[in-house]
Amino acid sequence: MSIQYLVTHSGGFHADELLSSVILTRLYPDATVVRSRAPEWIAPATDRIIYDVGGAYDANARIFDHHQRGAPLRDDGQPYSSFGLVWKHYGKDYLAALGVPSGHVEAVHQGFDTKFVLPVDLLDNGALSPATAGPLADLTLPSLLETLKPVFDDKAPGSDDRGFQAALSIARAIVEAGIAQRASKLRAESMVLDAIAATGDRRVLELQMGMPFRPAIVKAGADHLLFVVHPRDKDWCITGIRKSEDSFEQRADLPAAWAGLSNGDLEAVCGVEGASFCHNGRFIAAARSHDAILAMAEIAVAEALAAPKAEAKA
Repeated sequence: MSIQYLVTHSGGFHADELLSSVILTRLYPDATVVRSRAPEWIAPATDRIIYDVGGAYDANARIFDHHQRGAPLRDDGQPYSSFGLVWKHYGKDYLAALGVPSGHVEAVHQGFDTKFVLPVDLLDNGALSPATAGPLADLTLPSLLETLKPVFDDKAPGSDDRGFQAALSIARAIVEAGIAQRASKLRAESMVLDAIAATGDRRVLELQMGMPFRPAIVKAGADHLLFVVHPRDKDWCITGIRKSEDSFEQRADLPAAWAGLSNGDLEAVCGVEGASFCHNGRFIAAARSHDAILAMAEIAVAEALAAPKAEAKA
């Protein structure tokens, strides 16, 4: 029998069953979401998937709860919430349903589990305190989704379910956008790796469009690269390469004399006709033509390579 019902608990809602619902409603779009604690609904049956309620974890019976004694743990001992369990069993099918290429499904599944699913699991189980987010604690995804619960004195019939559906729409948009971003990074990686191979030992990597590039540069071990050039709308950009994901420090900065200048002022300083902008932070600059941006790149590379020599002499 096909799945006709997606059953989770009634009343207040949390991120784990909302996010589980995102996955399951994509896979079973004709199924009805039933929010109930009635014994007849939370008993396993061939026509339903039960999650975040029911007091058991049995994938064969399609029941995915984590509140019972002996609740399931990951291989490293960290706890699952219903979201983690649903993602474990249905995540790859969900990615395929979203159109993620088969060759990328495993990588996207694992990356999303580590960066998105696991933190939700830990928060839901109390294994991670929201306080670790500091001043942003109330702006984490679980906290924001829960703000859509009805207020305590809203006793209108169906208010909990209406809040759940509103939160589900937002959760769906966030999950699907996150998946799309991860899948796009894998597509970009292939393109950037090809460009690196074509670049050889040159210091400037030229790409056919703006795209995530640092992971592929790191993967390729292309430590010689200092800048990336790519088109942007009608202009061209030169961009620095960050030394690490958690730092804004660049392998090389654009020339200090360019900082904060634009148009004629920048042209006068750098001597390149068509130079149009340089950020004051010296991590990105723009020009009105391909030739102009390559000329700026040549100057930036020369200055960056000369800087260590000047420092050594000093």
